[in-house]
Amino acid sequence: MVEMNLLTRYLGREIYLSIALVFAALIMLFAFLDLIHELNVMGQGQYHLGYVLLFVALTIPGHVYELFPVAVLVGAIFALVQLAASSELTVYRASGASLWQMLGALFKISLPLIALSFAFSEFVAPPSERMAQQLRLKAQNSQVSLKEFRSGVWVKDERSFVNVKSVMPDTSLSNVNIYLFDDTYHLQAITNATRANFIEEGRWQLEEVMETRFDKQGTTVNTAASQEWRSALNPGILSVLLVVPEQMSAYDLYQYVGHLQDNRQKSARYEIAMWNKLVYPLALLVMMLLALPFASYQRRSGGISAMIFAGIVLGLVFHFVGRLFASLGALNDWSPFVSATAMTGLFLLLGLAMLWWTERR
Repeated sequence: MVEMNLLTRYLGREIYLSIALVFAALIMLFAFLDLIHELNVMGQGQYHLGYVLLFVALTIPGHVYELFPVAVLVGAIFALVQLAASSELTVYRASGASLWQMLGALFKISLPLIALSFAFSEFVAPPSERMAQQLRLKAQNSQVSLKEFRSGVWVKDERSFVNVKSVMPDTSLSNVNIYLFDDTYHLQAITNATRANFIEEGRWQLEEVMETRFDKQGTTVNTAASQEWRSALNPGILSVLLVVPEQMSAYDLYQYVGHLQDNRQKSARYEIAMWNKLVYPLALLVMMLLALPFASYQRRSGGISAMIFAGIVLGLVFHFVGRLFASLGALNDWSPFVSATAMTGLFLLLGLAMLWWTERR
């Protein structure tokens, strides 16, 4: 037991260092690509270089979360292959460390990584990404155009149907149309407002309001500079429109999926993102399992560089093909669970097959 604890600590130190180095390289690469992309729109409004650099910095936590499986796989492969090259893994196996003990050590090593990825997923990346988008929109004096339909987004709110054309960076609403129906689904009133500002939970302030009421006596039109509007909508629901689903927290995704389903809107993309969040710990464990056979292949076939290159290719395949599966699932109405877990399941089978092959040789 003492020897296994020493093995776990030693492997952990080497793997954590390698993962940190891989993360540093990947983050610099993705941040540089983001910078190049943002330079193309620099100069719009007040969006100068300082805002561009701040925007890129605020998007880094999102990249950290997205790249966790890739960094874990490549970092673990790099560390294990280096240990195999110096015959340290051979010594551990010759001293009695079984395959299951090695897997147990890797499992323990992955637990802090899972906790760190959860922290980035739920508490760091979503607010950071939201701040980044709000910063850019505010600096560019722009707004979010909602494109569920040509007319904007439609939301059912108790006995009303609400049409919102766009959301401003401060999550106030622009060009709001509220269609109020009675219990028998007859149209009672149409309220048009150029802007709606959130006051408190359940209350909004409409500006430049025109209200058209329909009753048995005819049609009545009233105008007002401002008017209070009571609604279940809140900035928390609307602010998710500033952030792509993959950068939202699992809790926010769960709430928003429920909101979309209640209003009979398409929720596939958000459901897939939610399942991705839930299976993420398994993905990190699979990456650790997949890294172990590479050490055995290195001992037999040589070539540290070849093993590391293979790991990089596998990691990028997992990242980009996984996103492709998610996009295809949303477009073709595949099962959200299958779309989110397909790549993790395939890599798990690949890792088990590679372990079986290396142990029987």
